[in-house]
Amino acid sequence: MSSERELQAALRDGPFHVAFRAAVESRGLTLDRLRHRLRERGLRVGTTSLSYWQQGLRRPERAESLRAVRALEEILTLPPRSLTDLLGPPRPRGRGTGLPPGAVGYATILDAAPDLSALLRELDWTADDRRLHIAAMYETVRIGADRSIIRRETLQVLRAHEDAADRHITIYRGDTGCDVDRVRIRALEDCRLGRIRRHGPSGLVAAELLFDRELRTGDTQVVRYDLIDPSGMAGTEYERGFRFPAGQYTLRVCFDPVALPVRIHGYTRRGPAAGENDRRELTLNAHHAVHLMAESIRPGLVGIRWDWPS
Repeated sequence: MSSERELQAALRDGPFHVAFRAAVESRGLTLDRLRHRLRERGLRVGTTSLSYWQQGLRRPERAESLRAVRALEEILTLPPRSLTDLLGPPRPRGRGTGLPPGAVGYATILDAAPDLSALLRELDWTADDRRLHIAAMYETVRIGADRSIIRRETLQVLRAHEDAADRHITIYRGDTGCDVDRVRIRALEDCRLGRIRRHGPSGLVAAELLFDRELRTGDTQVVRYDLIDPSGMAGTEYERGFRFPAGQYTLRVCFDPVALPVRIHGYTRRGPAAGENDRRELTLNAHHAVHLMAESIRPGLVGIRWDWPS
C-alpha cells in the first residue's frame, strides 16, 4: 500500500525519473522485461537507456523515446500522459543562444559520417546536438616500438552552450585493420564511462563520458580519459577533428626511442579530402617527443604526420 501511495505522489509531483522508478518498483517488473514488452510493440529501447531514465542520468527526448514512454504508461498500467507530462517541453536543440558561428556536420571532418551517425543514434545523440564545445584540450599520443599508436590520453575543458548538458561523446577511428573490439576507453578523472558502441568495418568507436551533474549555459566541465588500441597497426599520422570553433588545442606525440621517425610536421586541413595548410616542421626533443599548439581553431582537422625510415 505504501509503495502505491509513493507512486501516486511521484506521479503528481515528479520529477520524471522518480515517478518512472516508483512505477517500475510498484509493478514488480524488471528492466529487461520492460525492454521485451516494448520490443513487442516495435519499440527498441535498451535496458541501459531504461536504467538511465530511472536514475535521472538521461531523459527521453527523441521521437521514438517519447513513443516508448507512452507505451510504458500502458505497460505499467498508469494513467495516460502521467509520465509524459512530467517530461515537460522538449529541451532546445540546434543553433541556440550563445552557439559559436561556423559549426559543421560530421561529414565535413569524417569520411565515415553515415556509419558514425548510426552509432550516435544508438547513444541517443543526434548529429545536430550542439550543447557543448571545446574550450581547451591537451592530448598526448604515444607511439610504441612497433610504430603503432598504443595510447592516447586526453584532457578536455568543455563549455556548455545550453542548459542540461550532462555527457560528452568521444569518437575514435582506428587505422585500416583496427580491431574495434580490442579498443579500450577509460575514464580517468572528473567523468564516468557510459555506453560504448563499435563499428568494425569503419573502425569507429563512440563512447559516453558522463558528468556528475547537469551543466547550465556557460558552465565548464573538465574530463580526462584515455584510449588504448592494441591492434598493432603502424601509424604515420594523428589527427583531431573539430566540428565547432574551439579555444586552444595542444597535441603532443611521443615516440619509443627504438622507433624514431626521420621527418615530422604539423598541419591543419579543412576535411579528410583537403590538402594540408599551416604546415610546420617539428623537431624531436630530448624526450623523443614533438608538439604543436593551435589557438582560435576553426572547424576542421589538426594533426601531426611523420615518416618512418625505409
